[in-house]
Amino acid sequence: MLQNLRIQNFALIEETEVRLNQGLTVITGETGAGKSILLGALGLTLGNRADVSSLHDKTKKCIIEAQFNIKAYNLKSFFDSNELDFEELTSIRREITPEGKSRAFINDTPTTLNVLKELGDQLIDIHSQHETLLLKETNFQFELVDAFAQTTQLFSDYKKQFSQLTKLKKQLEELTAQELQAKKELDYFQFQFNELEEAAIKVGVQQQLEEESETLENAEFIKGNLSKSLLAINGGDENIVSALALVKQQLQSVSKFGKQFNELFERVNSVSIELKELAKDIDACEEDVVYDNVRLEEVNTQLDKLNRLLKKHGVNTEEELLAIKDEIETKLQKFSSLELSIEKTNKEIVVLEKQCKALAKDLSDKRQKSTAGIEQNIKTMLTSLSMANAQFKIDLKPLDSLTSNGLDAISFLFTANKGADFKELHKTASGGELSRLMLCLKALLAERTALPTIIFDEIDTGVSGDVADKIGNILFAMGKTMQVITITHLPQMASKGGNHLFVYKSDNKDKTTSSIKQLNKDERIAEIAKMLSTGTPTETALKNAKELLNA
Repeated sequence: MLQNLRIQNFALIEETEVRLNQGLTVITGETGAGKSILLGALGLTLGNRADVSSLHDKTKKCIIEAQFNIKAYNLKSFFDSNELDFEELTSIRREITPEGKSRAFINDTPTTLNVLKELGDQLIDIHSQHETLLLKETNFQFELVDAFAQTTQLFSDYKKQFSQLTKLKKQLEELTAQELQAKKELDYFQFQFNELEEAAIKVGVQQQLEEESETLENAEFIKGNLSKSLLAINGGDENIVSALALVKQQLQSVSKFGKQFNELFERVNSVSIELKELAKDIDACEEDVVYDNVRLEEVNTQLDKLNRLLKKHGVNTEEELLAIKDEIETKLQKFSSLELSIEKTNKEIVVLEKQCKALAKDLSDKRQKSTAGIEQNIKTMLTSLSMANAQFKIDLKPLDSLTSNGLDAISFLFTANKGADFKELHKTASGGELSRLMLCLKALLAERTALPTIIFDEIDTGVSGDVADKIGNILFAMGKTMQVITITHLPQMASKGGNHLFVYKSDNKDKTTSSIKQLNKDERIAEIAKMLSTGTPTETALKNAKELLNA
């Protein structure tokens, strides 16, 4: 509920503060006095765009601040999700600087216009001539039916389930697209993996193969030189081992004559032992070297394959090839997991679709049962508004597949004349008829749901005094369960308010300003009397004003 509105330096208003109460508040004043300025100022706190032209004094800042009691609106989650401080008495402030910069605050925390607008939509419903466009909107039509059918919570449950179903179906589409793409690449990746797997790649194998190839290609040369080396060391009549044995014998004979001679002997002895071991190793190596053209061909084939793979994948080492192999293996495993994910998602969709259909069927049944009651209520209210021949009908048609609104398609149909065919609202109803019908629908909603503050901007335009009186009765009834504010030019409407605000202009030196004040009982009588007559109110007008207020 809007409790307080403070306006500073906006349009014709220098500074004013308005306190508002529960129930029906009427706002009156001469044409051009500034009633629409109030709506413009309030619109800024609801997220409307602003510009410097709206400043009363172009050298000063404009400030609009509104306070709302939001205790009954269940908005705690909204504040939490937007990281705002939740207060039962919430303050919304807009500031516009002379340079044209605009800032918005919720409970003194800076916020964006989008957040402000989202909150404002849940606090105030401004009903103007353009509001009748809502009558064509499916969401509004279902909101009315569900409120009357008491299926609002059921519909909320369905929407949550349907939203999850939609997400799952989108997820399935993405998984299927990934699978289709993966299938195109699967054979290619599988071939690459098999090729790398068959190559039996190990770190260092390239160097080993190159060395073995080098050895096999030069086997004859290597073997010959090893044989010659072995012969020189330990073969024939004259060899190194025999010559060294003689040196060893000679040094041994003198080793007893001094420590230095013994050390020479020990060193030669060590060389002799090492030389014999070397001869054995050369002999073993010579035996290992064979002329094997078959093995040479095998080694060169493996080397060619490895070099081809390195070149193919644009890398230089076995480590990089193994990394590519692991990457390809991961892709192949991912394809297998894709199949499992698709299967799992399909099962979840089947279960959730069944649950959604059950909720939607229940929703449809309850909606269908409620339409006659809505139509009768609207018929009664339209009759009271001098539209005795008007008929309103809700056309609910079953659908084959689930939608965000269930298994129903909805249309609001209307006829203003006896015997005339029902047609869609926007194709058959006049502006005045649409306006009255919208009022009836809002009144019906007010009985069933906790609507936010609703503001009617001259809803009585173009109607007679008798119809205005009946519109006023409807607004008064709505005010019993919610806050209703209406701007009016008709005394019949003005007399219905529990609170009466008067907007007026005054000339101060070189400028005109607008102000607003709350009228007491005597002031209300005088204001309504002025609306009933022209010029100075007559005694008759004053008497009629009292009667209207007493009624």
